Amino acid sequence: MTRIDFHTNVPDKLAYACRLARKAYAAGNRIVLMLDDEAQLAELDGMMWTFSATDFLPHVPAGDALAAATPIILADSDGAELPHRELLVNLSRRMPAGVDSFQRVIEVVSADEADAAAGRQRYVAYKQQNHPLTHFVANKS
Repeated sequence: MTRIDFHTNVPDKLAYACRLARKAYAAGNRIVLMLDDEAQLAELDGMMWTFSATDFLPHVPAGDALAAATPIILADSDGAELPHRELLVNLSRRMPAGVDSFQRVIEVVSADEADAAAGRQRYVAYKQQNHPLTHFVANKS
């Protein structure tokens, strides 16, 4: 069964996603980053090029000809063809389709009330589906 990890109270979801992608890529994982829309995808794409002066995060949008050979995929649609099924990082407010086909899902939830409310709804849905859940609160002292 797919393991679901919730990371909540995240101050900057896209910067956080860059750090998660860097860590997962360094560990040899293939990653899908699910975003709300094309504008958020474009913003993350730009951040991944400038995130670190010393790290290269090879990525392409879902549907790109090089997607199957690229370890990090950016997607903004549940209908996108996703060649990797190891790790899904959900930055969107919706419940991603095909969660059960991934080994692990990381749900990134900000402190924004609307985002947190959507995250709580996803948490309840995953719990009702009997997924193993963990919860990490970012910036907790």
